[in-house]
Amino acid sequence: MEMQELEINISPSGEVKIEVKGAHGDSCLMITRDLENALGQVEDRQYKAEFYEQNEQNNQQWNQGT
Repeated sequence: MEMQELEINISPSGEVKIEVKGAHGDSCLMITRDLENALGQVEDRQYKAEFYEQNEQNNQQWNQGT
């Protein structure tokens, strides 16, 4: 299992950006959930390629019956 890492940037205006590294599929949402809840409403979310690749792999496995 790859190590997961959070990169958190806070701008002078208070805008917070969180990037998850080393997470696949929707696990990034679980990793950041508590932090997002503590910070307030999420205004924008951008998914990296890893988010979609894992979901596609899960769909392929489900379709193959494994």
